[in-house]
Amino acid sequence: MEKNDSLLSDFQQKTLELSSVLSSAILGQERAIKMICLSLFTRGHVLLEGDVGVGKTTLLKAVSQCIGGNYARIEGTIDLVPSDLVYYTFLDENGKPKVDPGPILTHGEDLTIFFFNEINRARPQVHSVLLRVMAEKEIQAFNRLYRLPYVQVFADRNSLEKEETFELPSAAKDRFLMELNIAIPADRDTQRELMVNPRFHDTDALIAALPDNLLSYQDLDRMSSIIQNTVTISETLQNYILDICQATRTPSKFDISLDSLNIDSLIQAGVSPRGMSMLTQVVRANAWLNDRDYVIPEDIHEVLTPTLAHRIMLKPVYEMQRQEIIPDFMSQLVNRISTP
Repeated sequence: MEKNDSLLSDFQQKTLELSSVLSSAILGQERAIKMICLSLFTRGHVLLEGDVGVGKTTLLKAVSQCIGGNYARIEGTIDLVPSDLVYYTFLDENGKPKVDPGPILTHGEDLTIFFFNEINRARPQVHSVLLRVMAEKEIQAFNRLYRLPYVQVFADRNSLEKEETFELPSAAKDRFLMELNIAIPADRDTQRELMVNPRFHDTDALIAALPDNLLSYQDLDRMSSIIQNTVTISETLQNYILDICQATRTPSKFDISLDSLNIDSLIQAGVSPRGMSMLTQVVRANAWLNDRDYVIPEDIHEVLTPTLAHRIMLKPVYEMQRQEIIPDFMSQLVNRISTP
């Protein structure tokens, strides 16, 4: 037990250092950076949303640099086919057909961060291949099974353009641990720094200057297991989490209401058992990062929206109002359900 305590303390300090390093390179994204750090130690995949040019790619490359792993990326397009994730076919300099590993296989078992940009531009058949990688951390190709023990998938959705896009089904969204919004920093001085300081103009140089292997990606699974088996959640807080998740399915039973909306006809599906499990894992990791071996209500509140909001499916008639409805609904979960 003392050895585990020492490991947890050591990794906590390294993670706080990682967060500080990332925040110095990716300005104005402190909350998103903390959530990504939590995802590293929960071994969960992450959906990203945000306008173009806000630093999503730079952030993920920086994370890969600092954990010493390999990064790969693919662009979602309407003509993308499942095999494009696995291999490339082309003619070599002699005009002969040749096959090379695709983005998922290029780095073999050392693939750590896989970024699917604009995932909703790709067809559902492509999503199915990605979901297998996420769920099973393996892929079949060239008549053999390739294992990807350290892979963590990040996917960005184009939220501005809806033509030729395929929205992720609820079952696919539920595979993602979190959904994070990467927004333009609100602070004017931060915007000025990003605009004027040459350090932020060359992203390759910016990332290369970051320390490599600050955390070892090969240790993350083991540390995640130790965290989950060390940090405790009292029975009272377990029941509180159960109430929150139940309220996403039957909100009227918890006196949750939204102005001018019929709350009983609002929800199509609430948080699944998988979502409940993922929430408790993130909550434990958050308590650990806050230097505790037990969970308090604030640990739950801090991660509630990024972990649960994307799992709440609205009836089709309300889906177009999602951006307005869901934040209010998440606030109601916190305010209406009595906090222990």
